[in-house]
Amino acid sequence: MNDHPEVPVAPVLAFEPPYYVAVFTAVRTQEQDGYRETDARMEELVKAIPGFLGMDHAQTPGGLGITVGYFRDADALTRWSADTEHRAAQRRGRAEWYESYTLHVAKVERSSGFTRA
Repeated sequence: MNDHPEVPVAPVLAFEPPYYVAVFTAVRTQEQDGYRETDARMEELVKAIPGFLGMDHAQTPGGLGITVGYFRDADALTRWSADTEHRAAQRRGRAEWYESYTLHVAKVERSSGFTRA
C-alpha cells in the first residue's frame, strides 16, 4: 500500500549537518477510516514549519511503514511535536490506526548522498 503515490521515488537530499531526524516506524491496524485525509493534513502542516527540510516514506510488503522527517534544528522539531493538530492526530492514531509504533529522534552529524547522472 502506498499512501504517497504523488511523491517521486528519490530520497531527500543530504543536508549540511548538524540537523535532526525523526524516524517514525509503525504497523497499522485494519481500521483506517480517515487516515489518508489526516496524513495529507499532517504533511501540509509540517511543510509550513520553519526549519522543516523534507521527509522520506517507505512501506514494506509486510506492512511496516517508515517515515523520516528532517529538521534544520531542535526548535523546528519541537514546534512540530507541539502542534495542536499533530497532537490530536497522534491521539487518534493510538486509538484507531496503529497496532504499534516507535519514534526515534537523532541529531545528524554526518550526511552524504549520491545521484547517478
